Amino acid sequence: MQRVLSVLVENESGVLTRIAGLFSRRGFNIESLTVGPTENSAYARMTITVNGSNYAVEQITKQLHKLINVIKITDLTEMSFVDRELALIKVASTATTRSEIIQIADLFRGRIVDVAEDILIVEVTGEQGKINAIVHLLSKFGIKEIARTGRVALSRGVKTDESQVQHRVPLRMVTSS
Repeated sequence: MQRVLSVLVENESGVLTRIAGLFSRRGFNIESLTVGPTENSAYARMTITVNGSNYAVEQITKQLHKLINVIKITDLTEMSFVDRELALIKVASTATTRSEIIQIADLFRGRIVDVAEDILIVEVTGEQGKINAIVHLLSKFGIKEIARTGRVALSRGVKTDESQVQHRVPLRMVTSS
């Protein structure tokens, strides 16, 4: 089962390496991983998409909680959430196929961001299924390259991540008197 985890972490170097290493050591393949700053520059949000059983994801979540830089983990799979992905798709085009490619891009609310003599680059955002659908439709023209961002996701409704974070002192900074 595909799971989407939102992980709030301290915005420090090395955090991504530690988290990716944890998944690797446990034999998990990360399907999608996005990382970016939040509205508070002290934190970054990671959106991690993995395939695994409920038990396996529960175990990896417990291990993630043990990492000092991890502030909060939310399994978005079981709740209402909004997710998006961005894709840039380089498509072969000719004078006869160009208008059809543009129509497909328009149908998906995409846009043409670069035009060359025999290539169009289409930009599209949306849910994973939408991205997969436009890729499928454009494949008949010859896709030369694809770059996808991976999923970004937030839970719907009231802000739940940083507003509930209790600022903690990292263990490495605690000293005895």
